[in-house]
Amino acid sequence: MLKNLPKSIHITEVGPRDGLQNEPKVLSTEDKITFILMLQKAGLKSIEATSFVRPDRIPQMGDASDLYEGLMALTSKKVEYPCLIPNLKGLEKALEVGVKEIALFTATSEEFNKKNINASIDESFVRMEEVAKKALAEGLKVRGYVSTVFGCPYEGKTSTKKLIEVSKRLKNLGAYDISLGDTIGVGVPLQVNQIIEELDKEFDLDLFSMHFHDTRGMALSNVLTSIENGITKFDSSAGGLGGCPYAKGATGNLATEDLVYLCHSLGIETGVDMDLLASASDFILSKLGHVSSSKYLTAYLVGKK
Repeated sequence: MLKNLPKSIHITEVGPRDGLQNEPKVLSTEDKITFILMLQKAGLKSIEATSFVRPDRIPQMGDASDLYEGLMALTSKKVEYPCLIPNLKGLEKALEVGVKEIALFTATSEEFNKKNINASIDESFVRMEEVAKKALAEGLKVRGYVSTVFGCPYEGKTSTKKLIEVSKRLKNLGAYDISLGDTIGVGVPLQVNQIIEELDKEFDLDLFSMHFHDTRGMALSNVLTSIENGITKFDSSAGGLGGCPYAKGATGNLATEDLVYLCHSLGIETGVDMDLLASASDFILSKLGHVSSSKYLTAYLVGKK
């Protein structure tokens, strides 16, 4: 235990997209840009900015083009802003405003994929193939998301064999990074260990990021297990914002504050200033009107009063 710690980890901050897309309150474009710039100032170098989806389906992301254009007018070129893209139409809108990195998504569960995007896994790859091909031809970077890696709200246990198959297909599409999602927050360290061991037989582990939810309080334990097994890239959400709308009770992404605190306590560099990160989370939480699920942030904010 604690014998294989890396010097640093890489964080993809997903709060502005994954954290806000299911909030009942639709924030102003200005507030979202302020939030993203505060995250950038805190030291985060990869911030998922938005999703180019239908506004009538996800109104929280309805300002994607305006947000991205506004952000580019104010931001540092050293920060990456990946955007979730569901189809070619979404990609075309993203290209119009100069998006440089996109994320595509599928799952290991057929039932989840059908309920989430109204497509089977194979059908999702038909969509993703045309998007990835055009994106790569335009010089964009492509990231992949795999949902239900550790369990599905409809099918229960999911298949590691299917995960390997889906990961190979995403890699063949040109994905430079594949984020493995614990969609409903059921993953535990032993399962994390077993899955990484199987992936290590087929891939270079640098291909993968871990995307944990803290529904059952296991996110940090799963992070530590992942680090011990050679994973150095993680998704997290400022203040613990977000969750899965298709999974009952599965709210709460791993909070960036909790991830950063764990890593700093182990001497692992993140490049993140905790005070500035907490300020960014406090800002967006005040706009949403609710409290954080982050243990660290809650203690931090109480201590500041």
